[in-house]
Amino acid sequence: MRPEQVRVRFAPSPTGNLHVGAVRTALFNWVFARHHGGTLVLRIEDTDAARSTEESYRNVLNSLRWLGIEWDEGPEKDGPYGPYLQSQRRELYADAAERLLAGGHAYRCYCTTEETEARAKARPKGAPSGYDGFCRDLSQEQVDAFLAEARTPVVRMRMPEGEIV
Repeated sequence: MRPEQVRVRFAPSPTGNLHVGAVRTALFNWVFARHHGGTLVLRIEDTDAARSTEESYRNVLNSLRWLGIEWDEGPEKDGPYGPYLQSQRRELYADAAERLLAGGHAYRCYCTTEETEARAKARPKGAPSGYDGFCRDLSQEQVDAFLAEARTPVVRMRMPEGEIV
């Protein structure tokens, strides 16, 4: 890898104070980027609206500055791949999800967390872990039933069947 190609990122969630593991990751990434003349990107994972706070966001920025860790792209330092607050990228992600759905590379899943966990617990010992693909090939009738229950779907990737990727 040529030095001008080095791009590393640090992506904390602003849900509290930075912990030692996060600081270590930020420091290692900063040192690596500086050593190779690369770019350190700060991306804020603020999509957990219930737990993310402005105070924690400011704390992340101030803590990094206090440690002497300066980012090259991110909040307050625009770059070609912004915005760097993930909550401001929702429209980009929604467009990408729609393209995946339209191309048959993804599908909508209406399972609740409880349903998914119950099926995982019922899985035989030794069976592959992960989501079981329950909603992968729903009929329109099944989709309509879930929508009648006012379920909000998530988008899942349509992985090759029978393969562990």
